[in-house]
Amino acid sequence: MSSDRNTVEARFERGLFASRWLMAPMYLGLAIALGMLTVIFLKELAYYLPQLLDLSAEQMILVALTLIDLTLAANLLLIVMFSGYESFVSKFDFEVGEDKPGWMGKVDFGGLKMKLIASIVAISGIHLLKRFMEISDLDTATKFGETEMYWLVIIHLTFVVSGVLMALMDWLQAKSYK
Repeated sequence: MSSDRNTVEARFERGLFASRWLMAPMYLGLAIALGMLTVIFLKELAYYLPQLLDLSAEQMILVALTLIDLTLAANLLLIVMFSGYESFVSKFDFEVGEDKPGWMGKVDFGGLKMKLIASIVAISGIHLLKRFMEISDLDTATKFGETEMYWLVIIHLTFVVSGVLMALMDWLQAKSYK
């Protein structure tokens, strides 16, 4: 009886462990989303390049912030894809050589969490900065009122506070292990 139970339990545990592969299509979906972000980045670049000589300094800064925003979102996707796959599904089984990012294979769940929140805070901060800069444009200022700016600031501060609290929790946890 005990042997049958151990066999059932072992099969169940192997099946449960194998279920991690259900995450693989999700990481493939993130790779597709990265490709989509690349297309949007190139579309933005192609849109603004012909206008380059007509752009004011403020408009060029907004273009740069838009491109930085897209790049940070792409970095975020890459970090989640690589470290999430390696943490939860399987290690990469090929030699990537010198091209391998320094953090790859070294980011644990806590590190991933901190990179995620840092990226979200940076993206939120850039979005907020873009909105502040757009206020100087009278057409945008009338469309984008005080209430919207208030909520953007509140949301950004929420991300910042969440990041600080996560870092504090990780620090306390690390300290408790020592």
